[in-house]
Amino acid sequence: MANAIPIGNLAECYANAIAIEREAAERCAQFAEFLEEHGAQDTAALFSRLARFEQQHVEELERRSSGMPLPALRSWEFNWLDNAPAEQVSREIVFHLMTPHDALKIALGAEKRAQALYEQAIATTADPEVKRLARELAGEEMEHIAWIEDALAKAPRPLTSEADYEALFSASLLHR
Repeated sequence: MANAIPIGNLAECYANAIAIEREAAERCAQFAEFLEEHGAQDTAALFSRLARFEQQHVEELERRSSGMPLPALRSWEFNWLDNAPAEQVSREIVFHLMTPHDALKIALGAEKRAQALYEQAIATTADPEVKRLARELAGEEMEHIAWIEDALAKAPRPLTSEADYEALFSASLLHR
């Protein structure tokens, strides 16, 4: 988050939070659907639960900021992306290659970036309302991080090297 533009006021905090939660709800719903179709029911259930929580957060934040003029955020300027380039990889390629472990790692990274944005807001703003909201949002992200880290610890690590495949083949020979 070192390059991110600090959140300056409550409207910016709400705008970023709503965009973060909206993106997370969509991503989690997509991951849940994909993983369900590919037989990873436990991980799919976690992503379904996260999608519901993220959507509830969107609705709550929208209710709380109702009537407040929020700045329009362009996707390539989102603070929580740390000014990363807006490169797109084909969704079909990503989903074709994705394992439950990969989906969890992607989600964990997103939750940690969002949490870091809120921590940055807490550290840099003088506005007590921004600090209060950012603390609340950072706490929610920490809860999601814990859930994902727990699931990640239980998820099989994908095979990524020749040594991984050799270990798998060796283990299968022992069970004959």
